[in-house]
Amino acid sequence: MSDDTGDTPDTTETLPLDAWHRQKGARMVPFAGYEMPIQYNKDEGGGIVAEHDWTRDQAGLFDVSHMGQLMVTGENAAAELEKLLPGAIASLKPGRVRYSLLLNEEGGILDDLMVTNATPWIEGDEEAGTEGHWGEPAYYVVVNGAMKWDDIAHLREHLSDDVTLTHMDEQALIALQGPKAATALGRVMRGVPDDLVFMQSTLYQFGEWPLRITRAGYTGEDGFEISVPAELVESLANRLCAEIEVRPAGLGARDSLRLEAGLPLYGHDLTAEIDPVTADLTFALTKTRRESGGWIGHSACAVKLEQGCADKRVGLVFEGRLPAREGAIVYHGEDEVGRVTSGGFSPTLGHPIAMAYVKSGHAEAGTELTVEVRNKRLPAKVAKLPFVPHRYHRGN
Repeated sequence: MSDDTGDTPDTTETLPLDAWHRQKGARMVPFAGYEMPIQYNKDEGGGIVAEHDWTRDQAGLFDVSHMGQLMVTGENAAAELEKLLPGAIASLKPGRVRYSLLLNEEGGILDDLMVTNATPWIEGDEEAGTEGHWGEPAYYVVVNGAMKWDDIAHLREHLSDDVTLTHMDEQALIALQGPKAATALGRVMRGVPDDLVFMQSTLYQFGEWPLRITRAGYTGEDGFEISVPAELVESLANRLCAEIEVRPAGLGARDSLRLEAGLPLYGHDLTAEIDPVTADLTFALTKTRRESGGWIGHSACAVKLEQGCADKRVGLVFEGRLPAREGAIVYHGEDEVGRVTSGGFSPTLGHPIAMAYVKSGHAEAGTELTVEVRNKRLPAKVAKLPFVPHRYHRGN
C-alpha cells in the first residue's frame, strides 16, 4: 500500500487555531499530543458549564483539528477496508457516512472512527460528448487524535499495495454543534443545511475555499463537522463566530456533552481490551457482515454475540452533586461488580452521571448499586443510555 503518512511526532504540537484560541481567552492543556482549549474566559462568566449550556441552546464551535483525517483511494478501497472494519463499506453510497471500529484479532477495539464514501462525481462534457460518472473510489476516514499514528500504522500494515492511504495533515477540522448550528451555517453558506441530514457529507466550494461538510458530531446535538485547509480555518472560524448563535467551546464542554449523550470516548470507555458487544456497540457490526465475516476480530465477536458477555457498558445516575470519576469501583452489596470509565456532573440534568462496565447480571435498567467515591459508598442506579436524548437531524 502506498502512503504519505510521515513519522509519529515526539513533541506536543499546536493546532492551526492555536493563536486564535489564546486571543479568545482559552485555557490551553495538553491533549492527544496537542495544546488544546479546555475552556474560554472563565473569569468573565464563561467556562465549561456556560459553554455546555450554550451548545445545548444555541451553537458551540469546537476545534477538533487534532483528529486524524485520512483518505483511502483505489478501485479496491472498499474491499480492503472491509478486511479491517465490521461495517458494510462496499454498499455505502456516495456522500453517506458510517460509524465503525478498528479491531484486533481478539475483537478488542483499537479505535472508533467515521468512514465517508467520498467518491467524486465527474461532470460530463456535452460538447465533447462525455457523460457524468463516478471517479476513482475514495473513502474519507476520521480517527481519534490520540490514536491516529497507531491507526495509520495499522492501515499501512493491512491494506494492500493497490490502494493509497493519504494523511490529510494540511486540513483543519472544526465542529459546529447545537440546535442553532444549521441556522448559523445556513446564513454563512446558503443552502448547506437543507442539503444534508445526519450522517451525510458533501463537498462545498465556499468562494475559493474547498470544504468537506458532514452533518454529524459527538455531542448528541445536531451539527456539522467542517474539514477546511489549515491556512483558511481562522477566517472560517471568525465568519462562524460572527453569527449571534455561535460561541467557541472547549474540551470540557465537549466531554460533558458527549457523556450526557452516552457516547463512549476512546481510551476511557473503549480500549483494546473491550470488544464491541461488551461496549454495547453491536449496531456497528453490520448484520450481513456479522454473518459473512472476513474482517479482523470476527471470530471473537461472533462468540460474544452467540454466548453473551460477562460485562456490559451501562449508564449510572446519582443523587446529590458529588460525581464518580473514572476508575471508581462499582458494588452490589459487598461484591465488586464493575468500574466507572467516564463520569461527571450533568449540567443539563442537574445531578451526576457516569458510564461504567458492570457484570451483565447487574446491567438491567433500574438496578440499584453503589459506587465508591472518596471512601464513601454513593447510591447509584443503572440507567438507559443516552442520559439526554439525541437531537440529530434525520429529515422529515
